[in-house]
Amino acid sequence: MSICYLRRDYNNERLFEKGYVMGVSALGTGSSILTQDLLDKLQAADEQAQVQPLDLEIANQKDMLAEYSVIDANMTNLYDAIGELKTPALFDERSTSVTGTSVEISADANSDVQDFTLDVKNLATKEITESASFGADTDKIATDAGSMKLKVGSEEFTINYTADMTLKELKNAINNEAGDTVTASIIKIGDGDYKLFFTSKNTGDLNNDNNADGTDDNMDISIEDTSGYLSDDGGTTAGGTNLTDSMSLVQTGQDATFVFNGGDEIKRSSNDIGDLVVGYDITLKSTGLSEVSVSQNRDAINERVESFVDKYNSTMSELSRATKNSTDASIRGIFAGESTMRSLQSSLRGMMDSVGGGVGNLYDYGFDIDKNGKLSIDTTIFNSKIDENPSNVEIFFSGGEYDNGDGTTTTVDGAFTEMSSRVEEYTKYNGMMDNFKTYLNDTVSSLEDRKTKAQDRLNAHYGTLKQQFTAFDAMIAKFNNSSAAFKQMIDAGKSNDN
Repeated sequence: MSICYLRRDYNNERLFEKGYVMGVSALGTGSSILTQDLLDKLQAADEQAQVQPLDLEIANQKDMLAEYSVIDANMTNLYDAIGELKTPALFDERSTSVTGTSVEISADANSDVQDFTLDVKNLATKEITESASFGADTDKIATDAGSMKLKVGSEEFTINYTADMTLKELKNAINNEAGDTVTASIIKIGDGDYKLFFTSKNTGDLNNDNNADGTDDNMDISIEDTSGYLSDDGGTTAGGTNLTDSMSLVQTGQDATFVFNGGDEIKRSSNDIGDLVVGYDITLKSTGLSEVSVSQNRDAINERVESFVDKYNSTMSELSRATKNSTDASIRGIFAGESTMRSLQSSLRGMMDSVGGGVGNLYDYGFDIDKNGKLSIDTTIFNSKIDENPSNVEIFFSGGEYDNGDGTTTTVDGAFTEMSSRVEEYTKYNGMMDNFKTYLNDTVSSLEDRKTKAQDRLNAHYGTLKQQFTAFDAMIAKFNNSSAAFKQMIDAGKSNDN
């Protein structure tokens, strides 16, 4: 039988000094009782009691942070949706429709809302003239150096030529000098038949010299040879008229004419008209009658209203799930007992009943909340309110002087402006949501510090126990060895006696 008696005065230091521990290769070798497995089990039990509860608390706080992020994203989306409805610019957007093919139109924000007709009588055109025929684009156009005067409407350009200038070189010289007003180009009509064409850059009657019936048979692009050296036969004979008297009109430059709303005939030099009605850009496309409607852009308004309804319901649904009270842990919300989130939920629900500035409420405009707290919008009611008084709808939502209908007005902030302020109390920097996130992060950091300290204490404690167990194990091994030697001596003595 092994002797397991330990004397009190054999502490760790004395055992190490005497070299008893050095002979033990592993904890438990001496006694088979004070083992590493025993220490591990003791430490695991302490960790379960002291460290694991902190792990659970940290995990719970991190779950809260994850849920907070979902709610925070929903709140940001809701705030943005409210912002789109509180701006007066939304109600100033215009949509256009055209019945007919003679015009296209776009309307700026806040331009007049109206229906009208446009009867296009003729489109504005560019003037095109052509020279008489040359044998080739390399024909010389003069017998000596000189100059010509190019007239384009009321503008004049001096074009210098040389004795060796070809028709092609003349074209390039004209484009270099007068290219912002007229374009010169050479067209091959057939073999040995080349003509120089002139096309005005702008549409309309260049000289405003229409006939009494509105037509224009005058040529507004012409050339005068101021030197008299132009040639029709490749630079052989001077006094040519291919570029002067023999020029002919291909297309007259005429103004566009149209009738607005059955009234007087109106003229413009361009088919792109921006000065008929302020804020309207009209393009004449062909002759004929078109019916035009410029209206408030209801699609944009309804789209943003429905987006607000969706974002509100998404936010409230997430808050309801996160704050749900229940004895069943599987359905109880992670913020069931958290006042900040409950306050947020209550505030969002309450603002639906309170905004309006005393001139009405959201329910007057087709909004409704069912018994489960779900928001909806009846677009028929909403659009009828806009039809009835679009200005008051804009002011009710965005703010301004609301017309009470009795000659008085009420200054209101706007329902969605009020909502924006309410939501911003939670979402702004250093607002309630921001502070709550800081609180959650600080709690996680504090718990992680406590866990680290608890683990360090246990590690230090069981490091000390291991040293003590090792020393005691060495003592037991020594006693056991002495006991075995003593027993051998006794056994040997008995054998001698026999």
